[in-house]
Amino acid sequence: MQIIEDRILLRTRHPEKVVDKIPQSSVVSIKDDVYTICVDWDLPTAQKLTRLKMKGVPSPIMHDYAWAGVSPPMDHQKTTAEFLTLNPRAFCFNEQGTGKTAAAIWASDYLLAKKHITRILVVCPLSTMQSAWQADLFKFAVHRNVGIAYGPREKREKIINNTDYEYIIINYDGIEVVKDTIASNDFDLVIIDEANAYKTSTTRRWKTMSKLIGPSTWMWMLTGSPAAQSPVDAHGLAKLCVPDNVTRSLTTYRNLVMYPISRFKWVPKPDALDTVFRTLQPAIRFTKEECLDLPAITYVEREAPLTLQQKHYYQILRTEFLMQAGEEQVTSANVAVNMSKLLQISGGAVYSNSGNTVEFDVSNRLKVVKEVIDEAIAKVLIFVPFRHTIKLLHEYLLGKNIPTECITGDTTLNQRTDLFKRFQESDDIKVFIIQPQAAAHGVTLTAASTIIWYAPVTSTEIYLQANARINRRGQKNVMTVVNIQGSAVERRLYSLLSGRLDAHVRLLDLYNETISE
Repeated sequence: MQIIEDRILLRTRHPEKVVDKIPQSSVVSIKDDVYTICVDWDLPTAQKLTRLKMKGVPSPIMHDYAWAGVSPPMDHQKTTAEFLTLNPRAFCFNEQGTGKTAAAIWASDYLLAKKHITRILVVCPLSTMQSAWQADLFKFAVHRNVGIAYGPREKREKIINNTDYEYIIINYDGIEVVKDTIASNDFDLVIIDEANAYKTSTTRRWKTMSKLIGPSTWMWMLTGSPAAQSPVDAHGLAKLCVPDNVTRSLTTYRNLVMYPISRFKWVPKPDALDTVFRTLQPAIRFTKEECLDLPAITYVEREAPLTLQQKHYYQILRTEFLMQAGEEQVTSANVAVNMSKLLQISGGAVYSNSGNTVEFDVSNRLKVVKEVIDEAIAKVLIFVPFRHTIKLLHEYLLGKNIPTECITGDTTLNQRTDLFKRFQESDDIKVFIIQPQAAAHGVTLTAASTIIWYAPVTSTEIYLQANARINRRGQKNVMTVVNIQGSAVERRLYSLLSGRLDAHVRLLDLYNETISE
């Protein structure tokens, strides 16, 4: 295809396909039974050409969009955004860490600017509402108004009904709470992040969403791991987004992609992946290996809200420290102890003055850890500052049948050497839990490409050195560092660490900010 100002010249042996669908088109020339046809270069025309399976159709976003934001888009992000604007119903399967959130933001912002849509509903995990979507919208579409539909029903409804918000962000289960309010508002585009949450069409979550999607509603489903557990998972995704691609019956689809080997066990057919591929179309996918222009390390914040039990004791401890601050001199020593206790509550286990350990409900944090592990394309390192929390996390992951080993300060040198070697060279360890100090220097762990900080440390040196374990010669994948946060003190610490400011130096200021918040 050739672009001349605001017109497209395309060549085909079947001009009737274009002329019948695009009345404004005109035949410019004919040579050797090949017709050159001129059409307008606007989004509706480009979409029609895309539906006609014309190859190489460019979206006008490549011509008349400014690509706002704190950093310019990478080539694969431009391609992804272009693809999304051309396909009102589509899947984006770009791998984690490739910037598909930003690409979806640019694409939707363009549609808003050209008045093809007016309001957008973003549906995502609770842990990414603020840390990913709100943060990225601020980075790449700061000129747009964004509402976070979270909290009591009345609060959610008020936010959704406020038409000044062009983007509304809501978590999966929040949809059910305010489904009638969502239905009464005109959302032209629904973006579903981590779309595997809608893989099963028999769930209440899926059924509620299906009632909110009209025939003309745009829908983009984003996930780095489509049908990761079973080819059958493609059925729910397709039935919600592109129902014409799939059978109405789950049983019928299962028979297409699986065959039984016993009464209760099914295995994929040899051509199952081909069937899944055809089902989940139109789709785009970039792997990390293809994104050569990515930065060396991508840093991501994931929210793990404190449970009610954690909130209760966190507040008690803050109040106690505030009273303490009024009665005695606050020193670096007692500040360090008190800050450590606040971090321990966030992490799940507090060491009492008597030496006993008090455990807390950390189900939200464990859920986020499991989500990140499931999203990872390679092995995973988890840095955990507190020894008892390592034990708690280790037991949890083993209970989920995830091959996991751990290293603490008590692990002998020989044991460490053996574990490091096994992690690098064999497949029997998927996840490595480590106290940061135990692997801050001199260790190569490039079998992992994802690092999870279960809780922050106060030393920038340890933080950076630990992250460098995967950023060494031999690393084949783009790297992702995930900071899990649920309390104010954790957010402040990560902010300091990411800015390469040593929290040790600002510990007293940080403590005063925390107890007086």
